[in-house]
Amino acid sequence: MLELGFNDPERLVTVAHALSTRSRVDILRLLNSKNLNVIEIAEKLKLPVSTVASNIKVLEAAELINTELLPASRGAMKVCSRNYDDVHFALNLKNSVPKGITHVYEVDMPIGHYSDCEVAPTCGMANADGYIIKEDEPASFYHPKHVNAQIIWLRKGYLEYLLPMDVPAGARIQSLELSMEMCSEAPNYDQNWPSNISVWVNGVEIGMWTSPGDFGDRRGKLNPNWWYDWATQYGFLKTWRVDHEKTTLDMEKVSGVTLDELNLSESPKLRLRIGIKPDAVNQGGLNLFGRQFGDHEQNIIMQVKYTMDQDGENL
Repeated sequence: MLELGFNDPERLVTVAHALSTRSRVDILRLLNSKNLNVIEIAEKLKLPVSTVASNIKVLEAAELINTELLPASRGAMKVCSRNYDDVHFALNLKNSVPKGITHVYEVDMPIGHYSDCEVAPTCGMANADGYIIKEDEPASFYHPKHVNAQIIWLRKGYLEYLLPMDVPAGARIQSLELSMEMCSEAPNYDQNWPSNISVWVNGVEIGMWTSPGDFGDRRGKLNPNWWYDWATQYGFLKTWRVDHEKTTLDMEKVSGVTLDELNLSESPKLRLRIGIKPDAVNQGGLNLFGRQFGDHEQNIIMQVKYTMDQDGENL
């Protein structure tokens, strides 16, 4: 839920403006059940593509939706997804924070800070200055320099991270979100190189994404100048979300795993594993991007949304 009030008037105005026309409200309604590209939205609403595109910009500026450029048969297409299921406007100054307000605990985990790994060639890692280790030598993945990685690639295996779960005692966790940029790993690059990439939380596989390829048809927006044109350039930003009913990937259900199965409150840490199962149909490897590579300026982002029973009781 997005909580808005007089404590952040600029954000309140921006979101209110984004919701002030029927066209933009209709776009959010369409994105309730599935992600759509701009042309699909225009067709469903019977509006010009240019009109939809301008409204998408307003919704994106208000952070009500996310957009991502994905490969299409002719160039690229902009795919839209909704960020929030609920928006709450708190306009009562005396009770501007409602009981049960949703808090957000966020961890920004650099991709090089993995705690365990198992890899097989092709494999390696680099940062803005150059290669960190020798390519295709799995033993090098245990070198202390791995913490500086901004892009990591491996053909088989996994990377595992320990993330702190520093939420207050008694917190009622509502959802867990994990966001990262990734793609397959092929020699050099290959647009058609599927890979079944799985994500585990505390030993439970929450779902699998089939990456369509290892993308190198253009340079990644953030890649340093020294990075070779013939190498992997960018991935897709994928967001996994687990709540009390299901697990979704980019807002589409991928499994029936729920928060209750993850035992998030039983440990001060969360164990995140990203990799390819040995029996995966498409063992096409993994590229994982940090802030300085690819298209999205972020590391692995974990968001835990929770409520506290006492919120609002003394207002």
